[in-house]
Amino acid sequence: MCGFAGFFEFAPTRSLDATIHLINEMTNRLTHRGPDDRGHWANESGTVAFGHRRLSILDTSQHGHQPMTSPCGRFVIAYNGEVYNHVDLRRELLNGGMTFKGQSDTETIVAAFSKWGIAETVKRCIGMFAMAVWDAGEQSLTVIRDRLGIKPLYYGVSNGCLLFGSELKALRVHPAFDTELNRGAVARFLQHSYVPTPHTIYANFRKLPAGCSLTIPASRKISSSTELPAVDVWWDAKSVAGNARSAPFADSRDAAVQRLDDVLTDAVRQRMLSDVPLGAFLSGGIDSSLICAMMQKQSDRPVRTFTIGFEEAGYNEADHAKRVAEHLGTDHTEYYVTTDEARDVIPRLPEMYDEPFSDSSQIPTFLVSQLARQHVTVALSGDGGDELFGGYNRYFHLRDRWKQVTRIPCRKLVSKLLAVPGSLSSGRWKDRFLYRAKLLGMSSAGSLYQNANLHWQPDSNVVLNCEGAGSTYWNQDAWLQTENEIEEWMWLDSVTYLPDDILTKVDRASMAVSLEVRVPVIDHRVFELAWNLPFDWKVSGDAGKSILQDVLNRYVPRAMFERPKMGFGVPIDEWLRGPLKDWAESLLDERRLRDQGLLNPEPIRRKWAEHLSGATDWHYHLWDVLMLQAWLDGQA
Repeated sequence: MCGFAGFFEFAPTRSLDATIHLINEMTNRLTHRGPDDRGHWANESGTVAFGHRRLSILDTSQHGHQPMTSPCGRFVIAYNGEVYNHVDLRRELLNGGMTFKGQSDTETIVAAFSKWGIAETVKRCIGMFAMAVWDAGEQSLTVIRDRLGIKPLYYGVSNGCLLFGSELKALRVHPAFDTELNRGAVARFLQHSYVPTPHTIYANFRKLPAGCSLTIPASRKISSSTELPAVDVWWDAKSVAGNARSAPFADSRDAAVQRLDDVLTDAVRQRMLSDVPLGAFLSGGIDSSLICAMMQKQSDRPVRTFTIGFEEAGYNEADHAKRVAEHLGTDHTEYYVTTDEARDVIPRLPEMYDEPFSDSSQIPTFLVSQLARQHVTVALSGDGGDELFGGYNRYFHLRDRWKQVTRIPCRKLVSKLLAVPGSLSSGRWKDRFLYRAKLLGMSSAGSLYQNANLHWQPDSNVVLNCEGAGSTYWNQDAWLQTENEIEEWMWLDSVTYLPDDILTKVDRASMAVSLEVRVPVIDHRVFELAWNLPFDWKVSGDAGKSILQDVLNRYVPRAMFERPKMGFGVPIDEWLRGPLKDWAESLLDERRLRDQGLLNPEPIRRKWAEHLSGATDWHYHLWDVLMLQAWLDGQA
């Protein structure tokens, strides 16, 4: 796991020494992602430069140093992530006569480029990765992101220079970086708690979508991001899921349980490849318990497992995790976090997430990463099970709500009448009333899901002078087409919420303490199998993960994991009325908001007053604004 940054200057004006100095300054901002080594490379003309920070996982010697040049001298790579099947790829290359100096996956990949080319090599890779590759033969730069968006990759053209890298903070160091905000992206952030792909908080910069690559030839002079070539899709979640659904698993459910066990076991086995200490997060829930069970059955010593507990009973899963750990025989570490320790993380968040991000589970995710890093360098996590196997409670709640809505006679007319100014809505219930009236008028289950999962609604006008920023979430034509609304929502979450929220949260929180986190549940082979299985084997009645539970029950008694799903959060609502009140008040000050000229103070101040009074809970909306304001403070 590492971090990289680079630039492609179409008309370079600085000396080669100045170029090297600049790329090193950029990657210095990524030291947390790679504290073990740093490197740089630039071509002779100084048009292209790569910088790299390394967290040594496979082959900790200098044979894994990056940026790395292929044996033929044609390709140079700067790379973040892990390719878990690199040993198999290397064996094939060795049989073809290639030789290697070390044992790193980077050396395998860059050698494979010489044999198979960039596009074919990437399709053969199983893993999580973001890459930048210079092809001296074609005189072109290619940036690539893994199939499901596990590793981040930002890019954009600003003042005649293409900048790219693992985090925006590294790109900001370059003098060409333009800090103009994307107001449409700000509005989307306040709706989702993250900035959705392909947008970033900055007007001229983008996220490379999952499963995509972008190639820019040196001969093409580009002055702005709008002139960049279209991205190439090399792995498409929609096509993969659709094809898997069209040819459903043909054997028995028992055979499917065995098949899922085998595929997950292999995904876990591959992710246990490491030359440094390795462990796992364990919450005691279905996903993390299954990952830990599969690690333990493939290990000749107790696996290191980690969990954090909280003083507040409604947020504490440590007892459940301890029971699972004792049953599996892992070497378990638990740590009970005090309220003060949790709140002390908050000032670090704007720097950690270098564009606004407000999923408050970012706090416990950082704390469990910090705990694990005291003992290991790599940890496995169970993220992805909810999206692939229907685990979110909202799926069932909103399915039932949609059924209720469609039974109401003339519901669209009722919706319009209730939304008329001066109707029944007034006072502190106005926003919630109008929101429910709006849901009555939804034309489809997809539209209901779109709006029900938002914080600030699109018509809230909380961001001044902005136009909407398009994304997959808002383009139903781009969704997987299915008559089953929960399946539709699962797919949507897999390509939006999973990479933009869950995986972003895990990447930044873990990398902040130089911990590599691997996510075997979203191995692309597991993804394909999950979509190959009949829906009712995944979702049964009002509960998801049915077949995952069947697999887990082979290792852990059901009594240890059959319980209501608990979110991984902290009591932000109570903190805002108590110890965080003064901090929040300063960030939500009306004059401050007006002077910034970005947000409309009226709806924000109204929700703040209602929250403080205890009349209603607006902590999601307020945390969005507070994280935006704190981030803006950090950019000043």
